[in-house]
Amino acid sequence: MHVLIIGAAGMVGRKFLARLAADGALGERAVDRVTAYDCVTADPLDAPFPVETIAGDFPADGEAERLIAGRPDLIVHLAAIVSGEAEQDFDKGYRINLDGSLKLLAAIRAAGERYRPRLVFASSIAVYGAPFPDTIPDSYFHTPLTSYGTQKAITELLLHDYVRKGFLDGIGLRLPTIVVRPGAPNKAASGFFSNILREPLAGREAVLPVPDTVRHWMASPRAAVGFLVHAATMGLPDDVNGRSYAMPGHAATVGEMIAALERVAGPGPVGRIRREPDPFVAGIVAGWPQAFEAKVAQALGFEAESDMDTIIRIHIEDELGGSFVA
Repeated sequence: MHVLIIGAAGMVGRKFLARLAADGALGERAVDRVTAYDCVTADPLDAPFPVETIAGDFPADGEAERLIAGRPDLIVHLAAIVSGEAEQDFDKGYRINLDGSLKLLAAIRAAGERYRPRLVFASSIAVYGAPFPDTIPDSYFHTPLTSYGTQKAITELLLHDYVRKGFLDGIGLRLPTIVVRPGAPNKAASGFFSNILREPLAGREAVLPVPDTVRHWMASPRAAVGFLVHAATMGLPDDVNGRSYAMPGHAATVGEMIAALERVAGPGPVGRIRREPDPFVAGIVAGWPQAFEAKVAQALGFEAESDMDTIIRIHIEDELGGSFVA
């Protein structure tokens, strides 16, 4: 199996590639080649199969055709700029988050009917827009209130239409906010959800820009990789008019996150959280959904954590070697 990862240098892309290297297969099919593509070259990886790392400008003319020239069996599309950046830079957001996807779909179609790859698209719960019920059902309508959410929703609709027309075999995953993200803080409006856990556990101060009452839908990086693996290997439903699903996760308020941090790590890390309201971030977050039923995804076999304590422990195990700064 030839796997193409678009956005391979990002956090989820790197972890997905590491999972492929560890398993050597996806389901019952051996992975014999991976193409790892991003705007920068992904880190080299010791894998039981060849890994070609390519840097490029995804929305540029000819890039999509270049990427599918080797006819990858599976395309995992993770490329995007994050929500806060997409909101602040309108043109860049549409170029990266929509134009590249349009060209990828068009290139797959132009390759002809003998080429029908599986495309796994990383969408977002940002496709939903307020007003919300306390828990959002799978049938809830999409009225995104941000440019990022709009770009993801448009790509989903295009994906559904290409599936309906038989041009590819695709599925969209409406990912929860991924917590705890490793590495440095980024421009995502949701970044503080990870920052208030990651930074204190590393002995650093974290800024909390929203009230403790803010509630959100989250899953760990480990769960996100599991979503991708399952989407790549599962039998897809026959409903070709829509194959994008809200992924399972855990709903928690910021206050509940902080309480979980104290249960897992004690009072020291919690004392490193500094409250500093940010109206821009608070305004974006106010338009986000808080909790989902995700019954369809669960019935299809997707799984995530059911409590915040477990999500924090996964970060400590996977990123901190099992220890943290008390």
